[in-house]
Amino acid sequence: MNNLDSRKQTSRELRERAARIAYDRNNPTRQHQPNGDEALPGRMMSFTKGLLHDDKTGLLARESDFEVFKKSIESGDPKDFIAVPLGPGTHPVSWKSAKGNAINADVRAWESAGAGLTFDLQGPDAQSVTMPPAPSLGSQELTAEMAEIYCQALLRDIPLSVFFHSGSNDKVEACLSALNQLDYFKNGGRSSDGQQLNTDNVFRGFTPGDQKGPYVSQFLLTGNSGLNTRDADAEFPASAGMINYGALTIDQRVRQAAKVNYMTEWDEFIDVQNGADFRRLEKYEGEKRRFITTGRDLATYVHYDALYEAYLNACLLLLSAPLETDDGTVSRFDKGVPFQKRDLFDKQEGFAHYGGPHILTLVTEAATRALKAVRYQKFNVHRRLRPEAFAARMEKCDPILKSVKWGDSGKLRQSYDDLENAGIFNLLRAENGKNLLLPMAFCEGSPMHPSYGAGHATVAGACVTILKAFFNHELYVNISEDGSTFSLGTYPSGFAFIPDDQGQTLEVVQTEDLKVQDELNKLAANISIGRNWAGVHYYSDYKDSLLLGEEIAIGILQEQSITYNKKEKFFLTLPKFNGEEITISGEAYAELLTGI
Repeated sequence: MNNLDSRKQTSRELRERAARIAYDRNNPTRQHQPNGDEALPGRMMSFTKGLLHDDKTGLLARESDFEVFKKSIESGDPKDFIAVPLGPGTHPVSWKSAKGNAINADVRAWESAGAGLTFDLQGPDAQSVTMPPAPSLGSQELTAEMAEIYCQALLRDIPLSVFFHSGSNDKVEACLSALNQLDYFKNGGRSSDGQQLNTDNVFRGFTPGDQKGPYVSQFLLTGNSGLNTRDADAEFPASAGMINYGALTIDQRVRQAAKVNYMTEWDEFIDVQNGADFRRLEKYEGEKRRFITTGRDLATYVHYDALYEAYLNACLLLLSAPLETDDGTVSRFDKGVPFQKRDLFDKQEGFAHYGGPHILTLVTEAATRALKAVRYQKFNVHRRLRPEAFAARMEKCDPILKSVKWGDSGKLRQSYDDLENAGIFNLLRAENGKNLLLPMAFCEGSPMHPSYGAGHATVAGACVTILKAFFNHELYVNISEDGSTFSLGTYPSGFAFIPDDQGQTLEVVQTEDLKVQDELNKLAANISIGRNWAGVHYYSDYKDSLLLGEEIAIGILQEQSITYNKKEKFFLTLPKFNGEEITISGEAYAELLTGI
């Protein structure tokens, strides 16, 4: 056999062994389990957006439409989806709201319902990973999640600096007091040590580092020094928030949305549930841009982001940041990544593999696998209703209970009573004086796909896992005291950025020691929970989807690990979201690689 034939045979064997890794990892006994709420009458706890809804209750006008919807999802046949009744069904459409008729609104289609039926040639199959059942109606957790989203809507324009070093704000304190009246939070339901909610832990993530330092990750604020600054003054100070993207620049500031909430009128809500396309109608403060300062700013970021862009930006920052260390053997990359010695010794450095192009591409590549897997959970398994619809169940609780035949009506009533008794509804009525609908940051409300899992959070889990695996996660993320530089180091600077209350400048504040792992975990939480600030997701959507994304990224890295040159001794150490550290290496599959 000549060298070309030998290489061809080895390539085939590697692909077969990668497939064997995936096959052995996929446990056929793992079952996808919804929470059972789909059996409730009126499909009251199911995602029905885009179908026709009853004006008086907000429930489906025809439950048979939901069966057609389900059939189209399960078959994956575009012809079946074309048969699903979308919107009011009249052409031209006559909408309930003045807004809908004024703009002659079109209807919105459902988004990528069949993505989970596709196959991939790398990483876990979209249907081989799963999520636990979502919190069900009547559970303390779901009631607490809805209360939390109501509060985030009410606090959308409060500076996020309040949630740092026990900041104080009357509206925040009122919301915390109400949230802590609920049994779930009163009993420390989200805290490992039983701690109730306070300004240092509320609306934050659950992973290592999430509750350290400022609320907003430094990777969403800081810039680097610009292009080609080796022998000249920096093009930008880090406080300018500019990231060089090749010869171009990325501005970390977002366009400033007006302090306007949407879908607080019943007719407008019904139109949106019936599929009215109100996208791109939100209002802004002229052409103003600012650093992410409030929950509304986070909502704006995750309204229009390219899903992986925050992690691509973080990767650019990690690749370009100066490395400040007393030990010349310490690298910005994970200790198992080759070619980290000085060029004088290694005589080669990473680029096509183990370098910038490799890692940047992989960060974005993981996103598509994450989206396919979570689409299967959304459409084919859970079909969970969005928070905007659950709020409407609260608004129309009495009409719903009168209109449906349901022996166990106590679950809906209990959620209503718990939120009322905790004072959540009083806070809401004091704000809008109208009803119990959820004030939304987006005119169109949620996207046209179910709530659980969350696409943003699954992508966050996958992309951040790639970054934590390839970079030295034990390094400190450092801001200089004067705000001029962002660097990585083996010793902490003790400083970080927060925006001023108007978001126009970045201020330097003292903070706890912040590691790369901490700020990457926080970045994932910021982007994921940014969707909660917008009103389109629950906390469990974030939490369980983040773990789903992590599992997908680990699978990709495991399969890729056998493709590298064994003589280079490549491996990765990864701190998982649960605090466990694992090693990913082709050596783990040595028995599959005999002779290769």
